[in-house]
Amino acid sequence: MSITLEIGTKNYLDDLLCIKKHLSHMETLLNCHANYVLSKPSSRFGWTFFKIEFKSNLQINISEKFSDILAKYQLNDEAGRFTKFMSDYFISRGCNVKINLVN
Repeated sequence: MSITLEIGTKNYLDDLLCIKKHLSHMETLLNCHANYVLSKPSSRFGWTFFKIEFKSNLQINISEKFSDILAKYQLNDEAGRFTKFMSDYFISRGCNVKINLVN
């Protein structure tokens, strides 16, 4: 199972760099590399949107490594908890983005 998140930003280049930097740190921590795919950006209403597809290996490793944090989110589904965790992860590291789960 892979999870795809839509990222919304008003400062695409800075936030893209921020996200890539912190995903790289996450991949290093989990010892799994090249496990996400970024889509081409599209702009509307002053926002730029793009998607991150987490390959199942990275998503599973994140969920296992941070299971104690994910369990604290009061959401019924695993994808929702993962989305909220990744949103908090990026925002706490200075990425000024809005994140939604893509169904």
